[in-house]
Amino acid sequence: MSRLAIDTDYLVATLSRLLKTPSPSGYTDNVVRLVTTELADMGIDAELTRRGAIRAVRRGADPRGARAIVSHLDTLGAQVKNLKDNGRLEIVPIGHWSSRFAEGARCTIFTEKGTYRGSILPLKASGHTFNKEIDSQPVSWDNVEVRVDAYARGKVGLAKLGIDIGDIIAIDPQTEILDNGYIVSRHLDDKAGVAIMLAAIRALQTEEAETPVDIHFLFTIAEEVGVGASSVLQPQVASMVAIDNGTTAPGQNSDEFGVTIAMADQTGPFDYHLTKKLAHLCRDEDIRYQKDVFRYYRSDSASAVEAGADVRTALITFGIDASHGYERIHLHALRSVAELVTAYVTSPVMIERDLDQISDVRGFTKLPSRKAKQNLSADIKVSDTKTDPN
Repeated sequence: MSRLAIDTDYLVATLSRLLKTPSPSGYTDNVVRLVTTELADMGIDAELTRRGAIRAVRRGADPRGARAIVSHLDTLGAQVKNLKDNGRLEIVPIGHWSSRFAEGARCTIFTEKGTYRGSILPLKASGHTFNKEIDSQPVSWDNVEVRVDAYARGKVGLAKLGIDIGDIIAIDPQTEILDNGYIVSRHLDDKAGVAIMLAAIRALQTEEAETPVDIHFLFTIAEEVGVGASSVLQPQVASMVAIDNGTTAPGQNSDEFGVTIAMADQTGPFDYHLTKKLAHLCRDEDIRYQKDVFRYYRSDSASAVEAGADVRTALITFGIDASHGYERIHLHALRSVAELVTAYVTSPVMIERDLDQISDVRGFTKLPSRKAKQNLSADIKVSDTKTDPN
């Protein structure tokens, strides 16, 4: 077997540290510093883009045809839209999530003067005042507000605190790590993916594993707002595997156990050959897996391709319940995805033509098109399978 053993204690501890570091899109500097420090401790040098996306290259036998593994550091959050006359804050979401999951959340408001704590509440929050109206008010961002835990009466009071339009708001993760392997928290999308990557890197470093090509470990900072891996990918990368959440909801085949390989999302099918290879690796390495298709989903790979990157893309996921809400995952899936990462990056290059960015048709891939053999039972005649035109 080429998959490596994963230190699950390290994985969980790293995930806990990531969750304790607020990083809504647009406010990711601190989590970038945490991850670069972690990489340095493992002997991996990191490069940063101007805004802070991380590229950590682990050298292999050949720099050409490099493989990229990518996850995103940014999470959902909110932003101050207006200071209200009642001394509370009108807000808008960062990323796409429902105000239904914001209601009742504790949060931190980041201002130039420092941080303030608060709660996101519906406009009609008191049953003693509004009676049944608390249940009939619409679910929307126009119907919630932030109650700041500091003395402020009206707009003037809020302004004196230093709170301003545009200030970033981080939502408390409310993390609970259970003895049975379940982890419940906000922002598991995609801090669990980041923890998986760091645990896989740790395993590779510990075992001094060799890879046939360079491995680019990428940590992006704006996936939740659609930017993703658009600006951190280098031309020598031939294939990119994104790590993100797979939704375990009715009508989906994702699972909280094992690896869920995405065959397509709303941007279209993932690369046939790369997804096939990942599925074969799961079978060969005895890693539980299932496949799924996501209708309302995009990942880091979509932004890279849309930006013009000529790479084969795939998406491997850990099953997550109530995505973009109060999420739940299981350690089994995190470990399984990390094992698949180690198996993939150490596996031989199958499409050698991909070592070069441009070449002729020699060595170009082929897709199966032959008819499948059918084992019909002896009592079924060939004539019985033909359609009678009369």
